[in-house]
Amino acid sequence: MTRTYMNRAQVEQHLGLAGGSLSKIKLPRPDVIVGPVNADGSVPRGSVRGWRVETIDAWNEVRPGRGARTDLHD
Repeated sequence: MTRTYMNRAQVEQHLGLAGGSLSKIKLPRPDVIVGPVNADGSVPRGSVRGWRVETIDAWNEVRPGRGARTDLHD
């Protein structure tokens, strides 16, 4: 069975966001990386990160909303 993954642009489309909206938002750890990975674990330019729909939906349910003060702690 073939598994499908979304790239960043497809994640934006899935969430109904404008293109480039997620450029400064930390996404969850990718489910797959296509291409080489550096020895230190960083992903070089040219490699593609991919997320499953279930991963993005779970992340989206718990991420802070617009204007949330994530720097404040209880």
